[in-house]
Amino acid sequence: MYREIEIFRAVMLTGSTSRAAEKLEISQPAVSQAIRKLEDNAGLKLFARVRGRLHPTQEASALMVDVDEHFIGMEAIAHRLRSLSELGLGRLTIAAYPALGNLFLPRAIASFDIAKRNIQISLKVLSSRDVYQQVMAGQVDFGLMADEIPTSGLEHSPFFRAEGVVVMPKLHPLARHNIIHPHDLAEVDFLALSPEDASRQQLDSLMHHLNIPLAIRVETPYSLSICEMARQGIGVGLVNPIVAFDFMHQDLVIRPFSSAVNFSGLLIFRPGKPLSENAKAFMRTLRIQLDKDLRMMRERM
Repeated sequence: MYREIEIFRAVMLTGSTSRAAEKLEISQPAVSQAIRKLEDNAGLKLFARVRGRLHPTQEASALMVDVDEHFIGMEAIAHRLRSLSELGLGRLTIAAYPALGNLFLPRAIASFDIAKRNIQISLKVLSSRDVYQQVMAGQVDFGLMADEIPTSGLEHSPFFRAEGVVVMPKLHPLARHNIIHPHDLAEVDFLALSPEDASRQQLDSLMHHLNIPLAIRVETPYSLSICEMARQGIGVGLVNPIVAFDFMHQDLVIRPFSSAVNFSGLLIFRPGKPLSENAKAFMRTLRIQLDKDLRMMRERM
């Protein structure tokens, strides 16, 4: 029965018997036979076959919820077994959202000196929602995510809260200003974070209150993309200072913003899962690296 359930899940995830067969490295007839066997045993129809394609029934969708929970649990056990089997090699698995995972975490890992500590690190860069799910399922030791995602069911602590900075091309007229004010953004091509971003919402509320329109040319979920587009001369944007840090030595001007638009991040943990000494040590390194980066950013703006 377990094998049939595994094949059912593969069909649901891939949307076809052929792709499921490829994923599981078995024949397509074996996939079809397993689905028929599962349907016969259950006494219900899981897929409607229309013009050679499979369409999940409502029963299949309901079953998939339970199947996913089971497989997530099995993956968590497999992660734990891999950790225990390293025989003297410490292992950390971390999930982080892009603002911290793409550039900041690699810099912190370098400071941690994993070779000297004989530690292996697995870094997953995911959306904040996926970070939450990974921690909830016990698939990682801890996570870093934006604070707009609810933390129900998890333990959490603040990791950072910092005011956004304005980035622009080196030759932009605003580069002559030491501080950027809201009215300075009124007539410039603006690079904005996505509307659902909490910092974008703060900025929109501020500009609406001041009756200052923004000429938004590009929207993106990532401060990293805004920094690169500003460097390419496309416009001006307000970004997470931790991301902007990595552009300080490039052709990008970074200025403080006179009004506080905050970026925040959380450390999240699964309740009842004690943190290893390696995890605790690495979190101390993260906080030290964060303080160092923000201090250097303030000094050089």
